[in-house]
This record gives sequence, structure tokens and C-alpha cells, in this order.
Amino acid sequence: MPIPKAELHLHIEGTLEPELAFALAARGGVELPYADTDALREAYRFQDLQSFLDLYYELMVVLRTERDFEDLADAYLARAAAQGVRHAEIFFDPQAHLARGVGMDTVVEGLWRALGRSEETHGVSTRLIMCFLRDESAESAMATLEAAKPHLDRITGVGLDSAEVGHPPVKFREVYEAAAALGLRRVAHAGEEGPPRYITEALDVLGVERIDHGLRCVEDPALVRRLVRERVPLTLCPLSNVRLRTVDTLADHPLPAMLDAGLLCTVNSDDPAYFGGYAGDNFDAVRETLGLGPERLRELARNSFLASFLDDDEERRARYLAEVEAYDFGRP
Repeated sequence: MPIPKAELHLHIEGTLEPELAFALAARGGVELPYADTDALREAYRFQDLQSFLDLYYELMVVLRTERDFEDLADAYLARAAAQGVRHAEIFFDPQAHLARGVGMDTVVEGLWRALGRSEETHGVSTRLIMCFLRDESAESAMATLEAAKPHLDRITGVGLDSAEVGHPPVKFREVYEAAAALGLRRVAHAGEEGPPRYITEALDVLGVERIDHGLRCVEDPALVRRLVRERVPLTLCPLSNVRLRTVDTLADHPLPAMLDAGLLCTVNSDDPAYFGGYAGDNFDAVRETLGLGPERLRELARNSFLASFLDDDEERRARYLAEVEAYDFGRP
């Protein structure tokens, strides 16, 4: 069994495997512009973030009913559990669904059908984080937050994702202030393709508690020192970084240097159906390619639970951390 871990950077729409996409399309009477699963998998070759996003949104057409969202989440949780995930904080993109006529109720209730029974079915505790699309307007984000209000008993926090360049965090100041007033936790993608100052802006303007990606912080030594001093978690996604050309090869990934600098790094899968690996696959990849030894891997697993939004259940967090400390890398 892989080392226990929390997954903190996971887009549920990005877990749509080609086989499930075709199954949902058949059930919903949707025709996909691909001959078969092999042809679709061949399309999973991206030059950059935007080319990925184009396919990502195109395939969402198969997600139409509560059952579709339930099946999507359930398939992810089964795969995650098999790779050692004990706790998952799952992103979803309501604007992408609202724009095609799928209501907030359908999305949240469908996902919750799977998340609500996840501990019993998969042994995985969950949280749900609603993301705003940064290439949409601030007004659209605020309307989305308003639409989510009936579901806040099931939504732990808000995030910010999609195309980063040209969409600085400050654009979403007001909606993040409104989310904070509602008691929602706050995270944001920053410093993936965007510059290090987006990380600073996310912290100072949006008041985020975690930075999703944050890879480019290494370009600003003063920012690195701040992140270390304030213990701001970074939810890194190594295989995603390679597939989206944020780093040329996994061997070039700065994760070891970031850990050496004292940054509170975690390893996650981002959009695993598209990027070639789930949480455990990312752990295996950094172990094999970056030469991370057992204690570094234990540190990453420990960080994932420390960075999680389990403040309301410290007993559970302590139990998960104890599992990490007790893990034996030598067992088969």
C-alpha cells in the first residue's frame, strides 16, 4: 500500500478518463468528435495550458446529470484510494457547467452523492472547493458565489483556476472578500504560468491560505523567504508541470530545492486523466526521477495533512499524521 497522503490540488473534471467520457456520452446521447478512446487519448498531447483547457472544456459536454457527476467523483475516489489518498480536497468549476445549462444543484448534489459516502465506500474523507474561472469576469464569479449559497453546508472553500496569464488575482478581490465573510476557506492558483507577483497578490489581496502550484516563487528569493516564514503551503503538481511545459522534464523540477529551502510543499495530481498520473503516480515519479528518499516522501505526505482544511477535525488529522509516521517503506 502506498504511503498515506492528502490530495489538495485536484480538479474533478480533470479526472474524466476517456473510457468514462465515452460511457457518459453514450448514456446521455452525446456524440464526441473522436472515433474511439484511443483517438481521444491521442488528443491528450498539449503544448501549453490553453491547449489543455480547450480539450478540458470540450469534454465537459458529457457531464449533464447528477448521476454523471456522481460517477465521475466515484471513479476518482476509487483510483485515489488505491494510491494511498486518505483525504481529498476536490475542486470543481461550476461556471463551466452553468454556461452550458447545467445548474449548480445538479453539480453539487451529484458530486455529493459520491463524496457523502466516500469514507464508507473508499476510506477517503473529503472537502469540496468551488473554483472561479479567472478568464471569466469578476461579476460572473460573484454571481456564481451567490448561486452557491444554498449549498455552503457542502462547500468548504473557494479557489481560482483556468488561464492565469493576464488575469491577476486582484481582479477577484471583491468576490474573495465576500467568500471570507461567508466563512469559506480561500486558495488560488498562482505562479504556474503567471509571474511570482501573482503569488504575492493572492496572499495580500485575496487572503488565500494556500497557493496552488506556486512553482515560480523560486524566481523571487524574498518571496521564498516569506513563504517559508509564514508556512504557506504550495500544492505542486509535478506531472502536470511537465505535460503543460512549465518545466521541460521532470528532472528539471525544482521540488528538491524547494524542500531544501524549507517550503511547505505538497505533491498532487491536478488533472490526472489528462496529465498521466494520480497522486501516488506523482509520488512515484518524484521518487524515481528526483531521487527523493523515504524521509523526503514522508515529509511530503506529512505536509499534505498539515496543509489540509481539517481544522474542524484535528482528531482525524492527528490520526492521518500518525499513519504517515508509522508507514514502513520497506514492506511490500
